[in-house]
Amino acid sequence: MVKIIHVPLNQNSYNIYIGSKLLTNLDILSSFFKKKNSVLITNDTIQNIFCSKKNPCVFNVIKHIPYFIIQDGEMYKTLTVVEKILSFLLKKAYGRDLTLIALGGGVVGDITGFVASIYQRGVNFIQIPTTLLAQVDASIGGKTGVNHILGKNMIGTFWQPQGVFVDINFLSSLPKQHLIAGMAEIIKYAIIFEKTFFIWLEQNISNILDLQEEALLHCIKKCCALKSKVVQEDEKEVNGLRIFLNLGHSFAHAIEAYTGYGNWLHGNAVSVGIVIASYVSYFSNFLNKHDLLSIIKILYITGLPIRGPKKMLPQDYISLMSRDKKVLNNTMRFVLPFSIGKVKTVSFVDTNVLLRAIQASQVETYSFVY
Repeated sequence: MVKIIHVPLNQNSYNIYIGSKLLTNLDILSSFFKKKNSVLITNDTIQNIFCSKKNPCVFNVIKHIPYFIIQDGEMYKTLTVVEKILSFLLKKAYGRDLTLIALGGGVVGDITGFVASIYQRGVNFIQIPTTLLAQVDASIGGKTGVNHILGKNMIGTFWQPQGVFVDINFLSSLPKQHLIAGMAEIIKYAIIFEKTFFIWLEQNISNILDLQEEALLHCIKKCCALKSKVVQEDEKEVNGLRIFLNLGHSFAHAIEAYTGYGNWLHGNAVSVGIVIASYVSYFSNFLNKHDLLSIIKILYITGLPIRGPKKMLPQDYISLMSRDKKVLNNTMRFVLPFSIGKVKTVSFVDTNVLLRAIQASQVETYSFVY
């Protein structure tokens, strides 16, 4: 059974379709997949796994659609790759009736959406996310973009898809470490919005990671519904609600920039970022110790990292975070948990508190998680 979550916007509203074997649902597909004037964008890993006769469920849908293959990895999320896609489209003389289809994880979705937003001043695109992280977060909401050497996602647009197809069958081919990395964004939603969801996750993490359908579908539907509500109320991160979704991301982006894009999975970096943000809140007397330890423990038992790169110094974080998009008037803003289920945006965090929080996150052992 297909679950449909509507994303109601003033313009360009769309649906998120969630289920199993969605690409065999002809009623849904016929509205979106057109052989004429469509181009599929995916990466070489996805091409080898899904775009062949070995996977007829996917292959039969896309076999007549032209495609453009990019290399797999965050390091290829660049303007150089964007220019190659644009050149391909222009040489093939595609017009403004083009529809781009993003088949892949967050990198493919971000690049495809960005190209769609700028090609001939904007064409349609749809999202088919193949990773857990993309299914619960990156494919929804219309944020597109590429990285710059000086910062992650510094070049981009808001451009909503025509639809999002979340098919849990893709996850069976996902490496375990990528599945675990996707859990960071799921845990993030619970910390931000709902304690009861957090408690449910504590009890069901193993079921989700084992890809048990009932738990997995419940989890994905919950996250998509939460993201839809946020996007509806703050589509372009204007009134402050959508910035809550950046919990842990200032620190995470610093880790990714320091280590080189692609060397740390985004979800792993977000996990460490959530730990540091929780320590900042704790040392600022916003977050109590019980909730601090609960946050760190759920990340740990999921298999996510709770310590950043060993060679990355506290000052490295602060230097790199000064370039973050959330810096306004030379002041860093942080999304901090005040309790499980409640976060706030805080400015003017004392540098000594930041340094103390980063140092606390680098402690070698956490006796409370054993």
